[in-house]
Parts: sequence; structure tokens; C-alpha cells
Amino acid sequence: MEFTFSEEHAMLREAVRDFTDGVIRPIADEIDKKHAIPREVIDQMAELGLLGVAIPEEYGGAGMGETGLCVVMEELTQGDFAVAVTLGAHASIGAMSVLVGGTEEQKQRFLPDFATGAKFACFALSEAGAGSDPGAMTTTAVRDGDDWILNGEKVWITAGDIADIAVVYAITDKEKGANGGVTSFLVPREAEGYSIGRNEDKMGQRGSGTVTLAFDNVRVSDANRLGEVGYGFRTAMGVLDRGRLALGANCLGAAREAHKLSVEYAKQREAFGKPIAAYQAMQWMLADSAMDIFAMESMIYRTAWLCDTGQPFGREAAMVKLHASEALCQVADRAVQIHGGMGYSAEYKIERLYRDARVTRIYEGTNEIQRIVVARDVLKRGY
Repeated sequence: MEFTFSEEHAMLREAVRDFTDGVIRPIADEIDKKHAIPREVIDQMAELGLLGVAIPEEYGGAGMGETGLCVVMEELTQGDFAVAVTLGAHASIGAMSVLVGGTEEQKQRFLPDFATGAKFACFALSEAGAGSDPGAMTTTAVRDGDDWILNGEKVWITAGDIADIAVVYAITDKEKGANGGVTSFLVPREAEGYSIGRNEDKMGQRGSGTVTLAFDNVRVSDANRLGEVGYGFRTAMGVLDRGRLALGANCLGAAREAHKLSVEYAKQREAFGKPIAAYQAMQWMLADSAMDIFAMESMIYRTAWLCDTGQPFGREAAMVKLHASEALCQVADRAVQIHGGMGYSAEYKIERLYRDARVTRIYEGTNEIQRIVVARDVLKRGY
């Protein structure tokens, strides 16, 4: 067994850490308060090759696989969750939709621009009445000669405000529902009838754009149909397996940051004449968080290895998303407790980390859905 990162992945981690420390950390508070990430930050990530880190080299990417993407997400999130989530909307589920479900022609046409950042992608699946139940979506795509006409509305679309291309899932056969009745399309921002709603005012991850996308008789060429008609749900599930894994890496990065700040604070803050780190109550909280982080890291990178070596990883990705998001929330909660009143103050980063953590148990498939996914597989396999 080999439990080491390759030299390339180690160099990638160092480069992303330097970028995080030098560019993201100094403006993280401003990003949160202004609810916006400066465009130059995204451009700089593109220049570093981070937008295409998981895209194969033959399509213009770095070819560093899901392991490389997890390294990037882990390091970026330590600086700011919103920046990492914005990159993930493109690199983890937007561009990956083409890699997972696209034809060779589509991969050649779209992935090089996605890899360089010339084009930014987003993933549009959720609707107001169709989150955990994609079969309930009402966005439709109707064939019209060599084109499709899309009508409907998508909600909670991360980076939808800046995306050049949206991967949109629509009903093409209502009777079949999710299994055979959903098809995905690559819809350009400039298409007539495509409109972008206001940014949601969120509790956490406030710098990442989260918008509604509306489609009013939007005409899309059949050449932009992603995969076979009716295969959209299959594509979405394959993409979301990768997205859940990358989210696990986000959670790991945020947990590391909260834990590091907690250790530093516990050593400095004194009570009754000595640092609070000397008290068993604090030590046990720090020990529990360290254990959670070790488990998260082990699960995430083992699952990334499964993905990169072509092995099934859907069950494991669901476990990663479920465990990592719940563990992060525990680590963040302990961090607030260790910081006491200071942890509740917006002057300290812990308050932002606590807000950022909560939504991880909701998006990329709620944790209740992840338990269903895992349980079904357990019953199917018998273990």
C-alpha cells in the first residue's frame, strides 16, 4: 500500500497554498461582506491552471484527476469557502458534465476552453420543487427540427451569475420522469430568452454567486445536447458523485482551518492563571476534532483514488459527502465553543467558518438522501 501523494500533487498543493495565503486570505473578509469575489481572483486561478486541474491533458487540462481537484479544493477552502465553491461549480460539476456525458466532439469543442478559463461553466439541475427529487422538475425541452426549445427555471445555481455556459437538465419525456425522461443541454449565456436572477442573500459562503436561471423559449442546437436523449439523469448522477467528493475536500479544508485556529487560541487564551489548552475539557474537544479530520482525509483521498483508477465510487462518494459535512459542522461548533464569546463575533474568522459550514449538509444532495444512497447499496451488496 502507498499512502503518499505524487510529486506532482505535492507541488500542486504547495502552489495552491501559496496562492491562498498570498491572494485569498487578505481579502476573505471583504469577499464575505461584499458578497462578491473579484473577477481577477478567478482569472488568477485560471492562469495557475486550477480551472482545468481535473481535465485530461488531451483536452487541454492538467490531467491531475480527482485527487488533484481535491487537493485544490482543500487548500482553497482554508482561505475562503466561497472562492473554492465557485471554482468547484465550474471544475467539479460544470466541466465534468462534458467529460462524463459528452461525445468526443463535445469534449474537443468545450473542454479546452473550460480548462483555460476562456469559458466558465455552471451546473443547473435544482428547481424550486425539484431538489432531492429531480423527476419532479418542470423545465422542459421540446424538439423543434434540429434544435430544442427550453422553458423553465433553475434555482440555487452556484456561479450562474458568471457562467458562460450552463449545463441545464430538462424533461424531454414526462411519462418516463427521471429514468429516461431527462436530457441535459449545454446552453450559452447569450442565448435569447436566457435570463439571470438576483444573487441570493445567504447565511454563509456569501461571496459565491447563487442565482436563478430562467429559460423562455430558449433555442438550443441539437449539437449542444449532452449525451443521448433521456440519459440526463444518468449523467447528473455521475457528475454529482464527483461533486460530492470535491465537497468533502472543501469540508476537510474548512475543518483544518477551524481546528488550526482553535489550537492557536487555546494556547494563547488564559483562564484561572493558565492557558485553556491545559484543561481537559479543551483537550478533548481538540482531540475529537483531530480525529474527525483524520477520518475525513482518509475517506476523501481513498475515494479520489478509486475515481482516478476507474473503479466504482458512488457509494463511497455519498459516504464522503455525508461524513465530511457532518464532521465539519462538529469541528466548527467545537471551534466556536473553544473561542467562547470571541467565536460568536464577526471579528474572528471562526464566526464565518461556522456560517459557511451549515449548508454543506444540504447541497450536492442532502445528507438524508446520502443515507438512502448508502443504505440501498448496502442492501444490494449485502454488506
